[in-house]
This record gives sequence, structure tokens and C-alpha cells, in this order.
Amino acid sequence: MKQKVNHKLEPFYNADSKVLILGSMPSVKSRELGFYYMHPQNRFWKTLARVYDEDIPITIDDKKDFLKRHKIALWDTIKSCLITGSSDSSIENVKVNNINKLLKETKVKQIFTTGRKSFDLYNKYCLPKTKKEAIYLPSTSPLYCPKGIDEKLYEAYKIIKEITK
Repeated sequence: MKQKVNHKLEPFYNADSKVLILGSMPSVKSRELGFYYMHPQNRFWKTLARVYDEDIPITIDDKKDFLKRHKIALWDTIKSCLITGSSDSSIENVKVNNINKLLKETKVKQIFTTGRKSFDLYNKYCLPKTKKEAIYLPSTSPLYCPKGIDEKLYEAYKIIKEITK
């Protein structure tokens, strides 16, 4: 059953952030635990750790430190919506976050979206305001990320390291 969900997680960034990675809406697990990409089967942190040749950050503080060191900002395209569980395909009645505010407070050179829903919503609602093209990255969600895709994720995500050097 669809429920109205308001995005409660603050964007993670600082003035030195060079890259912004946008998801669609935090998963149920991420909303419960209070940070991004917290489902244990999600491959986001595993993929970024491999890109930067580091250990996978485990705690929220480890994850924040990782992002800060690599000048990565995290947020989501959606501010509120109707959604069933964590299913992007169920999303309706979207209101989007004010991405421009974050861009003005950072050194973000490139925006990336994780997954098709975030990419499509960004292009429809945010791009006309930001005038900053986003690069699509495949979803790291266990719902959309079949086993054996780790190499494809790594190949797609390694562009982030080039920009944050």
C-alpha cells in the first residue's frame, strides 16, 4: 500500500564537495537508520570503496568520513512522494528537493544520479532550474541489482574518482 513519505534525511555535503550523487528516495532501511544506502544488500558503499581502493565503510561516521575525504555530497531528488515500501517503480505525486541551494554552497562540478527514477525526475524537475546535466549511474539497490553486476557497477562508478581528484 502506498504511503506519503517526506524525506527526513539532511543532505550530506560540505563546502569542498565536488560531486553530488542523487538517489530517488531513501529506502525503508535508510529511513529507519537515518543515513543513505543503509540496506545491507545495497552495493553503494561496496562499489565506492572499490573505486577508491579502500575498506568498505561500516558505521555512519565511517561513511560520512569517507564522503568528506573524497569530496562527495549525497542527497536525493525527491522531497516527498507516495511510495510503496522502497519501490521506485511505485513512486507518484513527487515534490523535489531544492538542489540549487546545495549547489550554491559547494564546489560541485558534476551531478550523478543512481538509478533511472532519480535520473528521470532530475531531468524533468531539477535540470530546468540547475542547468547542470546529470550523469546516469546504475542503481546499486538489491531490488534492481542482480548478482554478478559488481564489475559493471565498478566500471560505471569509477568516473566519480576522476572528478574528485
